[in-house]
Amino acid sequence: MTQLSRRRFLNTSVGAVAATQFFTGKASAADVNGTIRAAVLGVNGRGRDHISVLRKMQGVEIVMLCDPDEAVVRPRAQQLEKDTGRKVETVADLRRVFDRKDIDIVTVATPNHWHALATIWACQAGKDVYVEKPGSHNIFEGRKMVEAAEKYKRMVQHGVQLRSSPAIQEAVKHLRDGLIGKVYMARGLVYRWRPSIGKKPDEAAPPANLNWDLWQGPAQERKFSRRLVHYNWHWHWDYGNGDVGNQGIHETDMCQWGLDVKFPSQIVAMGGKFLFDDDKETPEVLCSAYYYPEENKMIEFEVRPWCTNLEDGAGVGNIFYGSEGYLVIKGYGSYETYLGEKRTPGPKKSVGGEMEMHMANFIEAVRTRKKELLNGPVETAHYSSGLAHLGNIAFRLNRRLQFDPKTEKFVGDEEADAFLTRNYRKPYVVPTEV
Repeated sequence: MTQLSRRRFLNTSVGAVAATQFFTGKASAADVNGTIRAAVLGVNGRGRDHISVLRKMQGVEIVMLCDPDEAVVRPRAQQLEKDTGRKVETVADLRRVFDRKDIDIVTVATPNHWHALATIWACQAGKDVYVEKPGSHNIFEGRKMVEAAEKYKRMVQHGVQLRSSPAIQEAVKHLRDGLIGKVYMARGLVYRWRPSIGKKPDEAAPPANLNWDLWQGPAQERKFSRRLVHYNWHWHWDYGNGDVGNQGIHETDMCQWGLDVKFPSQIVAMGGKFLFDDDKETPEVLCSAYYYPEENKMIEFEVRPWCTNLEDGAGVGNIFYGSEGYLVIKGYGSYETYLGEKRTPGPKKSVGGEMEMHMANFIEAVRTRKKELLNGPVETAHYSSGLAHLGNIAFRLNRRLQFDPKTEKFVGDEEADAFLTRNYRKPYVVPTEV
């Protein structure tokens, strides 16, 4: 909170009683009504949605936008000032955001390879965090995020907004209550229109408006190329995780939530590039399966990039299979059920506005300091992202993998274990001790 906000808060009728509770993390929602000051990290893509939602929220003020590309951050700031009538600061280096004691929360919409370190640094600086999916770029990072949130007692919300949808919450209750009988399998679907990205060379120097060192962050240094900036980094292993680790995190999370599982013991994956001779490194098509022998459950996951059928109307979503029927999740806020041999339509529901509800849920947890209120706590960032990482590792090694969910290591497999982390580039190092 700003000094002005603190004074206003302390002068309210409840402020004198609640102040100690709030600043020690023990306040209730009724006690804390001060302005929450926010910074958005990464404003080219998903960050625009963060800005749009936050600027409309009562009691929240965006005071800083951060992006290493001046050509991106400048127009965002100008538009925000036009929309709100308030000046907003801009900065290239996210470390300058964390230096600011008057910033309460940060939202992270950077490329994937920055998500975990940005979250950890924010927690260490005393900020609460809303971090986009995938929470991590590898499994090691996900565990460090969990440890940082716990150690510094920060609210960390993962951007899996379907968890805040009343419709999807109702769907999960149906699964728990036995509407479709014994639920034994979940299927994740990512059928997105992903065209060729062509071929683009390395260049002698990045454009003057882009701080290329900051953009690369934890990744090893390489020459600038427009094959990466700004969106197509998703399809390169150093920065992205393919579509299973992009769009697919919503669906990996939904699979785990609906089945009530975390990490599997066995993983297989197969796929490749079948359509385009372009610069993508990640597979266009990926079929993966995850087996949970102790729970006697499994997850199937499919990524398709181009012309394809839908599955009972779902192209981005999930299907849960039970002994008495199946349940279809469509997008982020809609479900349908089909019961018995004749697939008789059962309960269904569709509700919009899940992004706004998810951000509001985060702000409520920030105000109350009650982690249990978070619909997408930091653990979801670790497990849902980790499931995608496991599938990608199996694909890259082209063999079946055995994984120990307790140690979060592969079983007697040093080659596979090497994919659990990465070589970090100083000073952008995800620490072993957070």
